[in-house]
Amino acid sequence: MSVSKIRKYFGTDGIRGVVGEEPITPEFMMHLGFAAGKVFSKQSSADASGRAKVLIGKDTRLSGYMLESALQSGLAAAGVDILLAGPLPTPGVAYLTRVLRMNAGIVISASHNPFQDNGVKFFSAEGNKLSDSIELDIEQHLIKGMDSVISEDIGKAKRVVDAVGRYTEFCKSTFPQNCDLSGMRIVLDCAHGATYQVAPAVFRELGATVIVMGDAPDGTNINLNCGTLYPNALRERVCSEKADIGISFDGDGDRLTMIDADGTIFDGDQLLYVIASHRKMPNQGGVVGTLMTNLAIENGFKALNIPFVRSAVGDRYVYEKLIENRWVLGGEGSGHIICLDKHTTGDGIVSSLQVLTVLRERSQSLGQCLSSVDLYPQILHNLRLKDKLN
Repeated sequence: MSVSKIRKYFGTDGIRGVVGEEPITPEFMMHLGFAAGKVFSKQSSADASGRAKVLIGKDTRLSGYMLESALQSGLAAAGVDILLAGPLPTPGVAYLTRVLRMNAGIVISASHNPFQDNGVKFFSAEGNKLSDSIELDIEQHLIKGMDSVISEDIGKAKRVVDAVGRYTEFCKSTFPQNCDLSGMRIVLDCAHGATYQVAPAVFRELGATVIVMGDAPDGTNINLNCGTLYPNALRERVCSEKADIGISFDGDGDRLTMIDADGTIFDGDQLLYVIASHRKMPNQGGVVGTLMTNLAIENGFKALNIPFVRSAVGDRYVYEKLIENRWVLGGEGSGHIICLDKHTTGDGIVSSLQVLTVLRERSQSLGQCLSSVDLYPQILHNLRLKDKLN
């Protein structure tokens, strides 16, 4: 039996569930923090102080503060020092984990789910999602329970005061130096989520005129009739504002949807095609999609002589297939797009900047860039299962 099939708590994207129900409770999170702290201390080289260091970020859910405190308590009890980034997109936590030379990063988020849900996902010191084997190791430490805590061994916590600014500058650095967004009118939907501070700053500082929706989080309105799953409000705003383009993010900022000036909605598969077709993939191999990638996209890549393979559904599996093939570009229709030459993980803001690079350099709209690709009819249904399947 594979490691992925015997994990109890970790799914394809960390641990997730309804707040107040096992495992999304303060008690469990404290134990999870302790177990993870023991694993990170064991498998990571400690810093000069002899302690492992972990960065914690979160989206804007009301429960995030409660779960953050519980995780922080468990990590400190395990002798780990903690940096608190506050509300920050998931890819921002991955970036800061790497550049701040942390032993690991933790994101408290349930992505595109409603505020009643929450979860935890981990990043390695390199800003990658943890391997199945490390997640299993954490689960095994959970079974052991918490040891007694010695006062002088307790970890310390402090806040990162410039997390938003650091990540904003990183996002801007992925856009060509000889290009800007001046004269472009952009509507952003931040889903009342983790991108609400960073995204407007990025696009404004690159020269665009920015109209923002979904930038007033109150802890309960994240993803509420907004964000990537609800594009109609953004489409109406793009048309009413006579904007050039609309960009929506999900609650934790790792996926996106884009809307053209005429109100046409473009999903992750189409945006992936725009990026790959413009790059022509020199020395970058091929493209990874998923089992749900529309066949028209695959045929479009074939027409351009761009190799294309499919992974299981989920950005985790797209990433694994990219590493296996030594390629850099992959994604899925839900809006996860991974550009490994820009970032270690899927990033809604960075991916949108790669699309805007194409539009600027070609002087074309999204519709014009995709004029040769007509999606085939496709119906997807989400089914609720009584029992969790690994």
